[in-house]
Amino acid sequence: MDVLATPWSDGGPGPWILFFPLFWAVVVIGVITLLRRTVWRGRGSWQGPGGAADAAHAGPSPLSVLGRRFASGEIDEDEYWRRLSVLEEQFGARGKRKRGPE
Repeated sequence: MDVLATPWSDGGPGPWILFFPLFWAVVVIGVITLLRRTVWRGRGSWQGPGGAADAAHAGPSPLSVLGRRFASGEIDEDEYWRRLSVLEEQFGARGKRKRGPE
């Protein structure tokens, strides 16, 4: 059973035995890369339609746009609270928000 032996060794497997650890390293790195690109980023098919993949491509949420406009001074506080109440009615309340001092 010296089929695997090379002519320059003592009947051992030879230097090609190093390919087994390299092969498994490539397999492990490939699996980790696949998981990072799909499931770990919330883009896996297990999310189903309307999952994180759709939300990632939909652009910024209306609440974040409203917050950015208020922070940059495009709208005043009254306009911010009025629009926020409309958005919360439309998209559902995300907890009770306290209105600032009037």
